[in-house]
Amino acid sequence: MKRFLVTMCLMTLACGAASAQTGAVTKGPDEMAVRDLDAEKSARHELEVARTYFKNRKAYFSSLKRADELVAGYPEFSLIDEALYMAGMSAVYLVEGKGKQKLAGLPPNTVKEYTPDALRELARLHLSRLVKDYPESEYRKEAERALAALGASAKTEEVRQQ
Repeated sequence: MKRFLVTMCLMTLACGAASAQTGAVTKGPDEMAVRDLDAEKSARHELEVARTYFKNRKAYFSSLKRADELVAGYPEFSLIDEALYMAGMSAVYLVEGKGKQKLAGLPPNTVKEYTPDALRELARLHLSRLVKDYPESEYRKEAERALAALGASAKTEEVRQQ
């Protein structure tokens, strides 16, 4: 009986060591939930910073960058519709010359990336996604108005049809 118990203990240890060496560690649902809560907390902080740039400082380039990174980095964020709205409207406002940050004053390495045409397309993509994926959003009507003013492009028509 002792031999059997010792053998079972050794086998269990050997299996545990083998899985640790290969990196095959499983995570339980509790650990996943904690990670999701951490991601939600980080995303909320990013949204608050983007919101400050957007509403209080009228720094639309900074707001666009923060909101765009938020959309890309936290696709499951509970307030992603607000981030999409801020990213899209920040791009629109930059093209219109509103706010304290102007296209002419952007850093030299970003001027080519953020041309008026590129910003319009970025605005269309974010606002189209907001309208399509979040029909109950409080930002939907304003996004639709902005899209109507921007007009359609080939890329946004593809997004709408998907």
